[in-house]
Amino acid sequence: MESVIDEAVYADLRDTTGAEFLGELIDTFVEEGPRMLQELHAALAEADVERFRRAAHSLKSNSKTFGAVKVALLARELELGGLKPDVTRVPAALAVLEVEYACAAAQLKRMRNG
Repeated sequence: MESVIDEAVYADLRDTTGAEFLGELIDTFVEEGPRMLQELHAALAEADVERFRRAAHSLKSNSKTFGAVKVALLARELELGGLKPDVTRVPAALAVLEVEYACAAAQLKRMRNG
C-alpha cells in the first residue's frame, strides 16, 4: 500500500516534538480535520469565498505539518481556486479531498500507534 504520509516529514516532526506530543498533535488533526471539511461545505453552501479560502488554507497548513502531501495539495488548489471561476467543480473536489483526508488521518493514527 502506498503511503499517503511523507515519512521523512513525519520523522522530522517526531524528532522535533517528541513522540508523546506528536500523538497529541495527531489527535488534534484527526479531530479538527472533519470540522475544517464541514466548514468548507458550509462556506460553499453560503458562497462565502473568504470563509472557504480560510478553511482550505487551515487544512492545507495542518496537512503539510504531518506530511499529508496530497491532502495539502488538494486543499491548496481549493484555497487558490476559491469558488470561482467554476463553482460547479468544487463539490467533486471536496469529495476527493475528504477521501484523501480520511486516508491520511487513518495512516497517521496507525503511525502514532506503532
